[in-house]
Amino acid sequence: MTDSQPASAYSATHRPILLSAAAIVAALALVRIVLYFFAAPHYGYFRDELYYLACAHHPAWGYVDQPPLIVWIAWLLEHTIGTSLWALHLLPALAGAATIVLAALLAHELGGHRWAVFLAALAALMAPILLTFSQLFTMNAFDPPLWTAFALLVVRIAKTGNQRLWIPAGILAGITILNKYGIVFWLAGLLIGLALSPLRSSLRRPWIWIGCALGALIALPNFLWQWSHHFPFLVLMHNIREEGRDISLPPLPFLKAQAQMLGYAAVILVLFAMIFFFSRQGRQFRALGWAYLIFLAVMMALHGKMYYLTAVYPMLFAAGAVWVERATQKKLWLWAKPALAVVIAALSAIYLPMALPVLSVPRFLAYEHTMGLQPQRFEHNQPAVLPQIYADMFGWPQMVAQVAAFYRTLPPDVQRQTAIFGNNYGEAAAVDFFGPQYGLPPAIGGHQSYWIWGPRGYTGQSIIVLGESDVQNMQRDCASYKVIGNAAYPLSRLNEWKPIYYCQGLKWNLKQIWPRLRHWD
Repeated sequence: MTDSQPASAYSATHRPILLSAAAIVAALALVRIVLYFFAAPHYGYFRDELYYLACAHHPAWGYVDQPPLIVWIAWLLEHTIGTSLWALHLLPALAGAATIVLAALLAHELGGHRWAVFLAALAALMAPILLTFSQLFTMNAFDPPLWTAFALLVVRIAKTGNQRLWIPAGILAGITILNKYGIVFWLAGLLIGLALSPLRSSLRRPWIWIGCALGALIALPNFLWQWSHHFPFLVLMHNIREEGRDISLPPLPFLKAQAQMLGYAAVILVLFAMIFFFSRQGRQFRALGWAYLIFLAVMMALHGKMYYLTAVYPMLFAAGAVWVERATQKKLWLWAKPALAVVIAALSAIYLPMALPVLSVPRFLAYEHTMGLQPQRFEHNQPAVLPQIYADMFGWPQMVAQVAAFYRTLPPDVQRQTAIFGNNYGEAAAVDFFGPQYGLPPAIGGHQSYWIWGPRGYTGQSIIVLGESDVQNMQRDCASYKVIGNAAYPLSRLNEWKPIYYCQGLKWNLKQIWPRLRHWD
């Protein structure tokens, strides 16, 4: 090293490649893939996963309870690598790995170096809610990388002044809307944030409005589908609110739930992100800070589910990590960065079995009891042996096997007239997924998008009914009925423990009463 060469330049040049920021991020992303191999085959198919696979048999621009992107992906999986648990959970795991990489890239773009990049990636890996979402084949798996990529474009615009980047940002926003509608609220907060920050100059240029137009154009077919079906998603949201199904939290418990979702320790990065955005060093990126605060306030005001904010946290981890790195440059504070990393990893690791099914059920129950952990609840329902997300992975094959056993006892001519009616989309979707191996026909139902798909020509002369909780309905509607099985399974949700009925001679033709069977909640 020459006298004119700084020591920092020497250390950066001669730093072992395994300790470089890129290598560290790659290692953390690889950890997420390794966890996929431990968790992918456990425990079974999640209720919503079965529903999306059923929707894939009805390709459309929209559905009652979600935009179409997740269904298109399900269709693609079914026609390529298949729909085994390994195949179904591969894309969410890859999305989780992508979120880790994007959070690290964002930290770098915000001015962070190796420690900031590492802390952002570590938090994106270890946050329990992000682990959970990157395990299940749901819309929630794909929101975090999409939102973080959008934030990365916003930061690039702020740094470079390249207004043309609003065009790919708009395209990305349109795609994200087709995944889940929640980003609309965050984008509204971002627009307000732009007006309140140095990026307000973008609002006077044409490029952001071109981007908005392109995003709206991409989302337009879904809007037209909703419009042509009288906006079933809004009806669904209204019904859920009226029935009080979701757990609604006041502001302080809502904020506490956010901290628990992030494993408690990582929430400090969120607080530091706010300091970063509203300090002089983060002034040019302040629109992202406003977007989060407005989004948080709107979700609390609308009593949204606690996990609706999940996708915004990787970008906040990045900003918070940059602030930590800059605030701990003095030797006195050098210990703070590794200490924070250890605490984030350790506390989140405690919640790992709650987020990913890496333990067998007996070992999980023992672990949960020993650690005294209480899973977060998102809906009002009877507590089960397992947390709600895990409980919704059990009982489906057994239920369908019972239906098939009875169905095979019917004469062939009666089988052709027999409908299998699911009162809940989970039951109907389970029949659609597990039923073909037994020769069962596709199910019908009045719940969510199943109602739109109609009675499929059945009249009601012969019906197997799943998910009926009131025997008086069977007495009222059927000429005769009997119990042919029970959906009770020890590890499933208790509110799913219902008899399986066989109804003969429905007193009304299904085609005539179908409008009254609509059940959106």
